[in-house]
Amino acid sequence: MAAANPEEGLEKAALLLVTLGADEAAEVLKHLGPREVQKLGMKMATMPAQQRAKVEPLLVELNEHFDKGIAIQADEEQIRLMLTKALGDERAAHLISRVLQGSDTAGIENLKWLDPSTASDLIKNEHPQIIATILVHLPYDQAGEILKHFSDRLRNDVVLRIATLDGVQPQALKELNESLTKMLSGAAATKKAAMGGVRHAAEILNFVGAAAETAVLDNVRDYDPELAQKILDEMFVFENLLDIDDRGIQTILREIQSDSLIIALKGASPELREKVFKNMSSRAAEMMREDLEAKGPVRLSEVEAEQKEILKVVRRLAEEGQVVMGGKGGDDGFV
Repeated sequence: MAAANPEEGLEKAALLLVTLGADEAAEVLKHLGPREVQKLGMKMATMPAQQRAKVEPLLVELNEHFDKGIAIQADEEQIRLMLTKALGDERAAHLISRVLQGSDTAGIENLKWLDPSTASDLIKNEHPQIIATILVHLPYDQAGEILKHFSDRLRNDVVLRIATLDGVQPQALKELNESLTKMLSGAAATKKAAMGGVRHAAEILNFVGAAAETAVLDNVRDYDPELAQKILDEMFVFENLLDIDDRGIQTILREIQSDSLIIALKGASPELREKVFKNMSSRAAEMMREDLEAKGPVRLSEVEAEQKEILKVVRRLAEEGQVVMGGKGGDDGFV
């Protein structure tokens, strides 16, 4: 049941969860991330009643649930039950209020369930040290997206503080709890959490975009050239695929789509393009060269987006031990 577009896929997934019922749907939701759960919750909350004819092609083996031919729709109580079973009382309570009433939430854990724009609005007026402490508790890509919504001055200050942060003291966690209403578990612990540092700053900068990345690193370099170089050395960008051996490149190529690769290679160096071509069959390489030549100018934002998606695949393969990565940085315009 391949979806023609992401919206159709989301609708089918939401309909399937409603069809499964609270217990089974909860088991599925447990394996999804905050953004996926939020999207599905909102889709279920706004989904109109669906007739039997639309449900049956979705999952034939559940026909017995539709014998009466009644319309299927998730009511508010069913959505509450599903999310609570999947996420637990606290996290579900905050998400339910956002899904069903559209209200905003607060607290570091709950920031993971907000879009970057909303999250940045909640924290941008905090002290930069507080913001840095918050961001090191978020996924790298989400922290990077939040940074994009800050002013240059604030973004530079925050990343510098992340790079020089060597841990989070219990008192700092306590202040965050008071400031944002809900803080990480373990706030009362006496041992400081091992978070922050050069690697953490580098991982976040991998997701902020080339222009912001350059500005931030220039600022850090003014403060401490050695620190800026350490951050740069820890970063991994598309050109670092040159550092991966041929077997690793072949593994990566098996995991990505040709259309995505063509756009990503529009912003690649000739050396990297040749490395990719030589790890393809001669026929595939020839077709890729022709497609690249035929492709007109592409916005750098689109190129960067495809490169980031490929880098996500590379990082996953590296975590699985299938490829070995290295580290470095990039810029803006058309390519």
